[in-house]
Amino acid sequence: MTRESSASPLIFGGGAQSPRAALPVLPPLALYIHIPWCVRKCPYCDFNSHTASPVLPEEEYVDALLADLDQDLHAVYGRELSSIFFGGGTPSLFSAEALGRLLKGVEQRIPFASDIEITLEANPGTFEQEKFVAYRALGINRLSIGIQSFQEEKLKALGRIHNGDEAVRAAGMARQAGFDNFNLDLMHGLPDQSLDDALSDLRQAIALKPTHLSWYQLTLEPNTVFWNQPPLLPEDDTLWDIQEAGQALLAEHGYAQYEVSAYALPGRPARHNLNYWSFGDFIGIGAGAHGKLSHPDGRIVRTWKTRLPKDYLNPAKSFKAGEKALTNDELPFDFLMNALRLTDGVESRLYPERTGLSLESLAEGRREAEQSGLLQVEPSRLAATERGQLFLNDLLQTFLS
Repeated sequence: MTRESSASPLIFGGGAQSPRAALPVLPPLALYIHIPWCVRKCPYCDFNSHTASPVLPEEEYVDALLADLDQDLHAVYGRELSSIFFGGGTPSLFSAEALGRLLKGVEQRIPFASDIEITLEANPGTFEQEKFVAYRALGINRLSIGIQSFQEEKLKALGRIHNGDEAVRAAGMARQAGFDNFNLDLMHGLPDQSLDDALSDLRQAIALKPTHLSWYQLTLEPNTVFWNQPPLLPEDDTLWDIQEAGQALLAEHGYAQYEVSAYALPGRPARHNLNYWSFGDFIGIGAGAHGKLSHPDGRIVRTWKTRLPKDYLNPAKSFKAGEKALTNDELPFDFLMNALRLTDGVESRLYPERTGLSLESLAEGRREAEQSGLLQVEPSRLAATERGQLFLNDLLQTFLS
């Protein structure tokens, strides 16, 4: 999600960089599958998503995904998958037949762990109960449902295609289909949203009894409609009141915050996302997908795939758009940028195990962060304080100096 041997060979990054140990035990391996089509692009969305045509190229895209995976297999030989995540876009636009063929093809290439978590992102306005039942029969055992709000005017402002009643029904449909583990995505800080509005949404979500809630503030991202035509968002004082009251409400109902915007019932955090945040490995396939793979010789490589679906489906073009091996100078920030998002951080031993670098390489930044009250003074853990969680960018900057 690795043990460092003192007898391991060392990898040198050049110049005055510290030596990096090889990785005798590799992190857990996950698979991210990107399906880039949506019924309609939302005005706040900066993900790689594209408006779907009336007929999706399911067969061609599944063929491309498997061919894409084939090109990454040499880097993961002998490993098994601990989780799979279908993201988008709206993966639930694809038929169960197409996803079934894809999952079968993946398992033929990489063995699945006996307790593998397989998550599918879905939106309430794009499917019906029959699809849920079919997805569950494929072995998909977790849903992530994009609700965002239950209030009609807020959904309209966000460009969502479902209504509040459909959002409520979606959770019931998931349970009926046999999903005992599902996430609801919910936003706050919406245009003209009051504290009462935000808490009403949160209470409705809690009443549906999801095992997991992703509750996060709307932000305006470049290259979106909202960035170019900003809506009127709540004042900072209102945003702070929503955050404090919402976190208290979630805690009252047993949802523990384990990451900046992730809350789960006991034993139900998202394993796939925990793997990201604890610097695990993941293959990324599909248009615009990103991956990160560790190699036994100590190399850690990030990859990204061709972004536009028409280019991804073009046999004359490469699936891979680029790759970058992380240098010793980049690894501390890259590791901590993920790990410190976790409320409890990670065990300190994970840093040398996942990066091949010694804990001593963090010593100067660690002392500065502890003295600033941003990092917990706890030798066995790397974890932000409450203040550090609020000022995460400031905390990370201490490891860049």
